[in-house]
Amino acid sequence: MSKFKFRPEGVMPALVTPFNKDDESINEENLRNLVNHLIAQGVTGLVPVGTTGEFVNMTFEERLKVIEIVVDETNGRVPVIAGTGESGTRLTIDATKAATDIGVDAVLIVTPYYLKPKAKGLYDHYFTVAEKTDIPILLYNIPACTGVELPWTVVEDLVDIDNIVGIKDSSGDYKYFSALLEKVSDKISVLIGWDENVLGALAGGAAGCILGSANVIPKIWLEIYDHVKNNRLEEAQYLQKKVQKLARLLINSGALGVKSCLNLMKIPVGTTRQPLILGDALSYEIKDELRVELEKLGLIKKKEIQFEIGKKSLTSRFYAVGITPEKITDFKLKVGESLVGERAELAHIDLLIGEKKGPVGNAYAQALTNPEEGREGLQVILEPNMQVKPATIMIPTVRPTSLRHASLTYGPAQAAIAKAVMQCVEDGILPKEAADDIVLIVNVFVHPSASARKRVFINNYKATRNAIRKAIEGVPTVDDGLENAENARHPFRNDP
Repeated sequence: MSKFKFRPEGVMPALVTPFNKDDESINEENLRNLVNHLIAQGVTGLVPVGTTGEFVNMTFEERLKVIEIVVDETNGRVPVIAGTGESGTRLTIDATKAATDIGVDAVLIVTPYYLKPKAKGLYDHYFTVAEKTDIPILLYNIPACTGVELPWTVVEDLVDIDNIVGIKDSSGDYKYFSALLEKVSDKISVLIGWDENVLGALAGGAAGCILGSANVIPKIWLEIYDHVKNNRLEEAQYLQKKVQKLARLLINSGALGVKSCLNLMKIPVGTTRQPLILGDALSYEIKDELRVELEKLGLIKKKEIQFEIGKKSLTSRFYAVGITPEKITDFKLKVGESLVGERAELAHIDLLIGEKKGPVGNAYAQALTNPEEGREGLQVILEPNMQVKPATIMIPTVRPTSLRHASLTYGPAQAAIAKAVMQCVEDGILPKEAADDIVLIVNVFVHPSASARKRVFINNYKATRNAIRKAIEGVPTVDDGLENAENARHPFRNDP
């Protein structure tokens, strides 16, 4: 029997590292608060300075400082598994010994990156680290970041080493993960690190998960884990489907997406270090999608606001937090813009919202009665003879080349705008009681090369919904624009 009896299991967040906005220094208070919050949620372990913790953008001393803070604040309540992987074997040994001295329960060692060793080099790397250290080791396979895949055949050989107690797989390749379950799950803990595959992994026999999204939704992952352990598969399936979109968005946006969610939830963790910046690694539209998913899960409280249109005073439920004015009174002119998708799939919505008796209402009437050639306004309808309320017209910013082109692109775009407007009314973003008093003018761009009708629909739906929210909320503000000016670029700027 190995002296290393530690076997990680359950739900373990890959901790973000809170940084101060001004100088990107570590915010110790926010890190301690995050540790306590997650332990209170019931997590079974904590994993600092991993991929989600931005370890590659931290100095050796900074990583040790984070590990010290986490170990101190955790105070033995749950195991702490520290990331100590480096690009070289000697560097990894030094980092692992330092973490051991601090008092972590185990270490997570990512495959050596950048110079991309092959199978023999990988085996020798882990063998040497295990031989030179005295602590439980978890292997870590994340080829999307390292450019190196750890073959399951190498893992099969490594599990005979006493120190090796687990592996975290973040490849997203379920065939590979199934091979790990088949070959080594009887000897070490096989842990899933790909958020979209949690249910399948647990049902297949995984010991647990280490996830960036477990910073945000630890309770849901714990429920899924408990359901699988107790053979309640339907309940687990329901929850996985419920968080699948959020999981997908967070996988694609990494630490920046996780931090954005935590900040929206009033759990301050600051920003990411450069070169990860908002508007690039995480677009403003995806950040809004994250907010919508948090709202659906009840992690952001609904807020009541008051609309005043003319002499009408209306109360509605609004889903945004923190920035929405408590009373919205000026409906003469509101402007919103949003981009969703990339290149040929990109949708660009630029819209106006205003009172019928104001300048937007006048422009609405003008667009219908005296349209510009090639940019004729089309009244948005839900179905034949059923106009959307509030009344909405869409105007193409690129002239359709033929009826077929119009049908292929602006047909689904029109349906998407209709759905988005009605959804915003249902959600209380647009006041239902004032539907007869306001109008919308929607300038819509669909790429001339677009050919996937379903994707045209989805992207224009998201873009319209986001643009309406921005118009009502009055964002981005002038201050927002100045703050993010350096991050902005035209979506086609680098296209060939």
